Formats: sequence, C-alpha cells, structure tokens
Amino acid sequence: MYQQMIFVNLATNDIVASKKFFTELGYSINPQFSTDDCTCVVISDTIIAMLLSKQRYADFTKKEIADSTKTSEVLICLSAESREKVDELVDKAIAAGGTDNNDTNDQGFMYGRSFDDLDGHSWEVVWMDPAAVQG
Repeated sequence: MYQQMIFVNLATNDIVASKKFFTELGYSINPQFSTDDCTCVVISDTIIAMLLSKQRYADFTKKEIADSTKTSEVLICLSAESREKVDELVDKAIAAGGTDNNDTNDQGFMYGRSFDDLDGHSWEVVWMDPAAVQG
C-alpha cells in the first residue's frame, strides 16, 4: 500500500550548524540526498526535512525567501507519543541552540510546546490523548 510522504523544504543560513542541531534532537541524516548545500533530515519514515542553503532554496521558487527570524512562513507540527516525549524533544532543541517560542499549551487531553530552530523556523510538538481523538 502506498504511503504518502511529506518533504518540508526550509532555507537555512548554515547547513553544518543545522545538521548538527537536528542530529542533536535525535534525527538522522540521509547522506544519499545531502550535499554541501542541502541536508536531508529523516524525521520519520514519512516525514523528511530538506534543509537548503538559501542559494539552493532559490532554485525552487521565484518568490522572495522569508527571513524566518522576523516572519512566520510556516508552522511545522510534529506529534509525540506522550507528554514526556513533547518535553524531551523541546528541551533537546533548546539545549542544542533553539529557542522556546511560546507558552506550554496544556488542555488536559492535548499538550504541546514549541521551539524555533537555528534559522527561526517554528516547530510545534504535540501529544493528544488517543481516547480524546476516538471520542
């Protein structure tokens, strides 16, 4: 059965620093699709983050590239298997040089935190009680 994938393409100021940041979060790099101006971060079997130098990113768009430290161009939200895993990933991101970018969102059945990566891209990490999703 075909499983659809998502490839999130993000412009970065420093490929080497971004690669280090995401590996410190526990993600792997696929060297087959990585070059000096692009790093392929494997988040899961179906989620890939392509971190591109701004010069390489410009090859894929005619639009101006947003300064993600000043403008929100996308909110990326990842699910987590527990509240503890939410905290673990966000705490790793902050320890690796990311910044906490919002208050904790605790609604009981749903728990989330968020961080900005080294380039200011916003990443949310959310856990939702499976019983709440089913009912």
